[in-house]
Amino acid sequence: MKSIIRKSILLFLVFMLIPATVGATKNSQQSDNSNKPGQPSEGPVPHFNNVSVHDPSIIKDGDTFYAFGTHIEAAKSKDLISWDRFTNGYTTPDNTLYGDLSENLAGSFEWAGENDADSAGGFAVWAPDIFYNEDYVNEDGSTGAYMIYYSASSTYIRSAIGYAVSQDIEGPYEYVDTVVYSGFTEEEAYDNNSTINKQWENTNISSLVEDGTLAEENDDWFSSDGSFNNTMYPNAIDANLFYDEDGKLWMTYGSWSGGLFLLEIDKETGQVIYPEEDGETEDGRMIDRYFGTKIAGGYTKSGEGPYIVYDEETGYYYLYVTYGWLGADGGYNMRVFRATAPEGPYLDAKGQDAVLPGNVSNHTYGNKIMGNFMFDRKIGEAGDGDGFGYVSPGHNSVYLDEDTGEQLLVFHSRFPNQGEAHEMRIHSIFMNEDDWPVVSPYRYTGKALEKVNKQDIEGLYKFINHGNEYSGAIETSEYITLEKNNKVTGAAEGTWKKTDHNQAEITLDDETYKGVFVPQWDEVSEQYVMTFTAISDQGIAIWGSQQADRTDAEVVKAIEEELNLGNTNEVVSDLELPTVGANGATISWETSDESVITNTGEIDRPSEEVGSLNATLTATITQGEETATKSFEITVLPYQNAELTSHFPFDSNLSDQHGDFGTGTITGDRITNTGGSISYEEGVSGQAIYFDGDSGVLLPDNLITNHQYSVSFWVNPEDLSTYTTTFFGGEFSSWISMLPQGPASDRTMLWSGEAWYDAPSSYTINTNEWTHVAFSVNNGTVKLYLNGEEEFVGSNFPDIFTNADADFSLGVNHWDTPFKGYIDDLQIFNGELSPEQLNQLSSQ
Repeated sequence: MKSIIRKSILLFLVFMLIPATVGATKNSQQSDNSNKPGQPSEGPVPHFNNVSVHDPSIIKDGDTFYAFGTHIEAAKSKDLISWDRFTNGYTTPDNTLYGDLSENLAGSFEWAGENDADSAGGFAVWAPDIFYNEDYVNEDGSTGAYMIYYSASSTYIRSAIGYAVSQDIEGPYEYVDTVVYSGFTEEEAYDNNSTINKQWENTNISSLVEDGTLAEENDDWFSSDGSFNNTMYPNAIDANLFYDEDGKLWMTYGSWSGGLFLLEIDKETGQVIYPEEDGETEDGRMIDRYFGTKIAGGYTKSGEGPYIVYDEETGYYYLYVTYGWLGADGGYNMRVFRATAPEGPYLDAKGQDAVLPGNVSNHTYGNKIMGNFMFDRKIGEAGDGDGFGYVSPGHNSVYLDEDTGEQLLVFHSRFPNQGEAHEMRIHSIFMNEDDWPVVSPYRYTGKALEKVNKQDIEGLYKFINHGNEYSGAIETSEYITLEKNNKVTGAAEGTWKKTDHNQAEITLDDETYKGVFVPQWDEVSEQYVMTFTAISDQGIAIWGSQQADRTDAEVVKAIEEELNLGNTNEVVSDLELPTVGANGATISWETSDESVITNTGEIDRPSEEVGSLNATLTATITQGEETATKSFEITVLPYQNAELTSHFPFDSNLSDQHGDFGTGTITGDRITNTGGSISYEEGVSGQAIYFDGDSGVLLPDNLITNHQYSVSFWVNPEDLSTYTTTFFGGEFSSWISMLPQGPASDRTMLWSGEAWYDAPSSYTINTNEWTHVAFSVNNGTVKLYLNGEEEFVGSNFPDIFTNADADFSLGVNHWDTPFKGYIDDLQIFNGELSPEQLNQLSSQ
């Protein structure tokens, strides 16, 4: 989580667009555009100014929208188009929201969240819920306050929810109390890297027992070994407050662990009204004397970021939950359940309870409204780039306009091929005829639901089926056609129809999906296109995005004009040959010499003695009866040995023994800190540096100055921690870092920011064992090797060092936990390592 602290400072932010006055109600929203038959839809051209707010909580104050998020990030906007960050992260004592952060939130930090366990060296203040409470009684007797219910966390279960109030939505907020604790134990116990005694009497439970609110602790809170029973009880984070139809105030909260819970809140004080006694709901769900009523999840299954909205028009309470892990490879995805009472039971479209029945997979529970997806842009289509898509979208809030009933889904997301960079996004929510929410495929731009004409719906679509599984895989669009005769053909087959002004009913493979047809702004083609969004009674969401109506000849010509393989005069890695173009056109390939390059783009680079090899690749483009060919002359370059530029054997010194770069210097626990110490001990070859976990080495300047380089070294870690670096190079906001344990499922990886790029291996290297690490960058082509075996090959790796004022270091960077273990025999090269060099370097 500490890395997100850094990213919240480094990353550019993302927000969206919405007019100051939001549209109209379900099924009756109209725009000024009459949407004449056969004419492209019109609407405002959005100019997004993006911000990064993780776990965003949305609120409108007067004429200004605010979004508050994890790591004390927040931004504001007059129109939800142009956003401005107004916070300063974890800066203290002059923190924008909390003043002296350590002093103000000390009541929560006594339990978790400051320089403790997982938050060692920093803070972990997560997932605030921003809320205006008109009934809150202030110290001076006046009523009304802005309230933030925040989470302070030190481990995956030891957390606390506290709250603070202010008369100004932009702060500062004054701490009031900490109301729910988790992760406590029966007897005295401590987490790694922590001095906090986790025994339950060190939480507010002891005072609740003392004043008679609770009779005693609950033995079920503890497992047989006295540890916290997180299979049945929650992690106290991710609070969300809401009113029920009778004006009662409630708080839902929780993450993974024992599930999501619900507690009533005293409107005048903001304090929790604890149930005081254990029990069960009428349908058999847990009521705990302290934690409240269980409403979802359990058995340590994923599920976090609960957000409940009461919709007066439908009469339902909608519970939004995010499943999966928040990292780019974690399959984060949003689900929804609904209930007729705030306490539940919350059910999905299949009638399944959100509370899991046992230790079962949760992927079949909940209507999945959005997961990983990609509207894949094909060659010959309008616009440029790879397409439009998200990975790990989630932890949403909902903005419901009380005057119009229009709803917006506000969440953060990561993006395909962009590593851990995250931005905030806002999409429209519509209700289908069964009163289930469906989410728009594209970002909200202020265009409301309107009457649409059947002839404007007909045509070719890119189609996404979100399914109900979740993983790091991305659902990539396929082509379907909504025919004039109401048939659906292509990747999925069935029927479709429009009812009322804009309601959609699409039947595919005997499964019926209900939703809406709505024109939306396609960021790739930069125009409004017809879309559909719908969900089935099995809780499966589908989306469609209409494609331009072109003749086969126009499609083939567009593909031919755009088709490009880059610089084919200096080919050094396999070529990615597209096989599908715009509108599903096929592209087939034929080579003149299979020994040089195959029909699928694979090359076999010759030795330096053989020299360059040449061949011709010919593409045949076919759409219907139309065809065209396009040829490319290919020159495959031979391997050449990279030029060694510096060599640090670390035999009792930090000097470059090859060139004249000079000597490295010892640092403290960050690249700019002093006060560390290292030692020299037995290595792979001669001696190696031993790093004690509090120190690093600042290497000489200018070790790498271009976009063609290789780095080789040996590493033997004693400990592994996410984001800890071995070799680091770059500036504060543009860098590479070689991680023994990276954010991609803990795998060893080369990482780059803030033009984020992940180059992960297939595994995590072992502790207490020597591993050879090497990576080469050749004008954007990156290769990672472990013990001489190729683990990753990718393209478009960012140019970090050309014309840069870069620092280079071992074991430390500007932000993360220092490396503990051994590093030996660092060698840096100009150019890409040849197979012979790689074999020699990894065989010592």
